This record gives sequence, structure tokens and C-alpha cells, in this order.
Amino acid sequence: MMWLVYGIGAYLLGSIPFGLLIGKAQGIDIRTVGSGNIGASNLGRVLGKKFFFICFFFDMSKGLAPTLLAGSMMGTLCRLSMDAPDAWGWLLVMVCAVLGHMFSPWIGFKGGKGVATALGAMLGVFPAMTVPAVGAAVVFFVVLMLWRYISMASCMAAGTLPLWTWYYFAQFRTRQMVMLRGDPKWRGLHTDILKGEVHFVGMPFLIVAVALAILVIYKHRSNLSRMVQGTEPQIGSPKPVLESATESTAESAAKTVTIEAKSDPKQTGED
Repeated sequence: MMWLVYGIGAYLLGSIPFGLLIGKAQGIDIRTVGSGNIGASNLGRVLGKKFFFICFFFDMSKGLAPTLLAGSMMGTLCRLSMDAPDAWGWLLVMVCAVLGHMFSPWIGFKGGKGVATALGAMLGVFPAMTVPAVGAAVVFFVVLMLWRYISMASCMAAGTLPLWTWYYFAQFRTRQMVMLRGDPKWRGLHTDILKGEVHFVGMPFLIVAVALAILVIYKHRSNLSRMVQGTEPQIGSPKPVLESATESTAESAAKTVTIEAKSDPKQTGED
């Protein structure tokens, strides 16, 4: 029951649209410029690197805080092997924080792509998802340096997350088998017997890693489409042009009418 309470809290915290709030504080609606996304990438592309880091920090923190708090309060923090209900409960908190960011009730159940919030949430599930998250982050930065597409780097990092998760828990199982073999009563037993005694405890984490990877890639589908079309901006691309705040809608309409009138011989008196 307590896991559910923490999950609801994580969803509400994750649903705070920091990118939109920061943009509003600067006099723009981030949903109407650039890619229209409320995440750190679009905010930084429109307002500059400083705002990217500010938004990324807050988005990451709203994922980190609930998972770290829940794990500490429920006694799962710093543990890899735990009962299945506790593993699923902790993962519920992690996923709820990400879903809150992606589907915020405050902006019509829309939101960002979830990369920063997912990173923070996984770092809080220490160490079960922290190490896989760090591995995925390495992939992110390598891909970003090579191709300069944030969306491509995000999808590649998400795609490798299940592999990092499986590898980390497989190594944990191997270490347990080595320790067990060091016990005199288990020494000399066949490896298959040891495997039967030492179970793979990472299945809940692996399943959620796969689901999270699919969700992040799905949220980037528009970016991937623009990448195929060659219109997806890269790091260092020119900022999106913001409409002048001093030009009213009426003035724009008047200019349009004037231009049309000049182009029409009947209205201008031209033969």
C-alpha cells in the first residue's frame, strides 16, 4: 500500500512542467516555438544553454527525489536482491515519475520526452538501475558527440538500457555464484547446480527497462520522422525565430492585406 502512495506522489511531482514554467517566466510559451516540446532540449534551443541546464536539473530532480525517498523509507535503497513485491513497488515509483512528466494532467496530459526525468528516477533506484542508467548515459554522450542529434542520442541510450540492466544483474549473479563456490559445502559442485541455487533477481528491473525504452523511443517518433526528412535540428543549429512581441495580430493582417492589394492591378489602378 505504501508503494502505491509513493507512486502517486511521484506522478504528481513528475507532472510539474518545469520547462513550461521557466519559459513563461521568460515571456514565452515553449509549446509554440521550436519543436513545441516542454523539455530541456527545446527550451535550451530557444532560450540558450543556461536554460537547458536549469530545466534539465529540475526535470532530473523530480525523478530522483521520489525514488530515492521511497527506497530509503521502504528499506530497499542500496540493495540488489529483494522480494519481488518490493522490487515492483520501487519500479512503480520510478515509472510514475516518468509518466507524470510525459503525461502531465496540468497541460492536458501532454508533456516532454522523459529523458531527464527517467535518468533521475533510475539514479534514485540505487544501485539496481543506477549502473544501467550510467551506461545508457555514456551511450548518449558518445552518440551526441558523433552525430549531434539529441533525439538520436536519447533513442540510442534508451535502446541500450535493457542490455545494461541485463548485464549488470548477470554480473551480480556471477559474483554470488563465486562467493557460494567459496563455501566448503558447495565447493566442487557443477555450475548448473549452482545456477539452480542462485537465481537471476533482475527480471522485474529488466522488464521495466524494456518498457521504459519503448516508451521513450515512442515519444521521440516525431523527432525520428524529422531526422529522416532532414529537418531535425542538431546541436549548434540556429535558434528558432521568435515572433516579435511588439507586432500585433491586427498589424500582421494589415500588412498582408496591403501586400495583396499591391499585387492586384484592379485595386492599385495598374493596367
